[in-house]
Amino acid sequence: MKNLVFIIIFIISFTSCKSSKVVKDKNTSTSRQENVQNDADNTLENHVAESETLDNSETSKSIAENIIDYAVQFEGVRYKWGGTTDRGMDCSGLVYESFRAYDITLPRISRDMAKKGEKIVLKDVLRGDLLFFKTGNRRNTINHVGLIVDIRDNDIKFIHATTNNGVIISGLNETYWLKAFFEARRIL
Repeated sequence: MKNLVFIIIFIISFTSCKSSKVVKDKNTSTSRQENVQNDADNTLENHVAESETLDNSETSKSIAENIIDYAVQFEGVRYKWGGTTDRGMDCSGLVYESFRAYDITLPRISRDMAKKGEKIVLKDVLRGDLLFFKTGNRRNTINHVGLIVDIRDNDIKFIHATTNNGVIISGLNETYWLKAFFEARRIL
């Protein structure tokens, strides 16, 4: 009964008004005004699908930004194998804690994280995606992860924890990281 009342209210609210929404164009970084009109002819199914699509894209963007902001607060923290606090962090601990802060549970180890989400090509990466590396360990397995925080000047900037410098932001164009790069994955 509650669901039926909700559906009726939902239909009435969308058939009796117009709304407009500012949408940011990803390609030009400028905003444009996009009118979203809901006609009486549209079905409830179309309204729900459209609403869920808008909500999911806005939520994903917000979560990615929040995860990045959370991770960046650890910049400068010293490296500590197995660490997950501001007293010391390793690379997978940084990513694990940053996602966990927003109720997204990932495996604790970078090679297991690399089994989650969707593999993507570098030209399609976005802020909040993960980069995985093989840094010359004897088993030739993924042993390092970084979180993309920015894409600028034809370079992908990512935050990670290194044994020598702790939590830092590096560029994928740096020779060492470009050579060790293995794959990119989207979790959000």
